[in-house]
Amino acid sequence: MQTYIALLRGINVGGKKIKMADLSSLFLELGFSDVSTYIQSGNVVFSSTVTDVKSIQKNIEKNLLSQYNFEVPVLLLKPEELKNIIEKNPFTEDPKREEKLFYVVFLFEKPKEEFIKKLYEIQVPNEEFQFENSSIYLYPGNGYGEAKMNNNFFENKLKVKATTRNWNTVNKLLEMTN
Repeated sequence: MQTYIALLRGINVGGKKIKMADLSSLFLELGFSDVSTYIQSGNVVFSSTVTDVKSIQKNIEKNLLSQYNFEVPVLLLKPEELKNIIEKNPFTEDPKREEKLFYVVFLFEKPKEEFIKKLYEIQVPNEEFQFENSSIYLYPGNGYGEAKMNNNFFENKLKVKATTRNWNTVNKLLEMTN
């Protein structure tokens, strides 16, 4: 049995409403076990005997589209992948930084190198980021609500789908896998 973390992009914003109880039920109907959700932004921890990540992802996306009539991109992570992302956050080493301002932008695929290089040419006052594999560590000094470098910004510049979670959520999701 493998544990997975599903990050659903863009639910419960812009009219794409899904109740967490309904989301849990859908995952159970798909044959997953140990299903639990965390807050309203589309975070699901579950177990499956299926090990093909792409197959699970497509199955969830297809069933969400069928049930709700809108597309919901789903990113799946294994606990060890999320643990690695947490451990590599470069901002945690600076004691002057506030943890409440740590965010992780999860990319659905690795962007082209040329887009990554162009991204590093952009400077936004009080906002910093570091790219690592298929994640971006974001530190919006004035808070995420004021950030110019937000999920849409990174999707636009890197030409890939992304979904963003705050540091508390990222850590809670890993904790839920134990």
